[in-house]
Amino acid sequence: MFDSKNPQRTPISDLGEFGLIDQLVKNAKTKLSNTALAVGDDAALIDQGDHYTAISTDLLVEGVHFDLSYVPLKHLGYKSVVVNLSDIYAMNGMAEHITVGIAVSNRFPVEALEEIYEGIHLACERYNVDLVGGDTTASQSGLMISITATGRVEKGAEAKRSGAGDNDLIVVSGDVGGAYMGLQILEREKQVFLENPEMQPE
Repeated sequence: MFDSKNPQRTPISDLGEFGLIDQLVKNAKTKLSNTALAVGDDAALIDQGDHYTAISTDLLVEGVHFDLSYVPLKHLGYKSVVVNLSDIYAMNGMAEHITVGIAVSNRFPVEALEEIYEGIHLACERYNVDLVGGDTTASQSGLMISITATGRVEKGAEAKRSGAGDNDLIVVSGDVGGAYMGLQILEREKQVFLENPEMQPE
């Protein structure tokens, strides 16, 4: 399966997402002088002289990050954009451009992809972001969406994770825990349906 001579097999779950990233890029070294910030924050920063360009990528995989039994495709397209834009905003930047990569199985018709893109276009319109490219390919295991977002960060205004300190004010918006509670309800209703597909609301 792989060419390593090391017989050790470490489960990915032992490391977790961020531990895995650290393990995979531990030998990566930046070579270009304009790479101001590489792996390890919400977005990378590329020095453009008078400002930084922030770059971030997220991958959404069917069955891992979303369940199409209760997630509308338009909502999925919208979500796939905003989860990337949030990384740019977390760096105190203004999002500007996105590219979209989609891997899709043959169970999805063209109309389904158009519905996903309706959500993508809606997010671009709302946040004043341009869709400037991407890629599509076939998949044998459902739907995958990868989006890369770029944005502008003014020098001296960048907000890095390393900048957090004691006595900082932590601010949240919206209903804390609301999304998780909604997910629990959807999962519960899905299970009810699977156990009794003929059940109808009274």
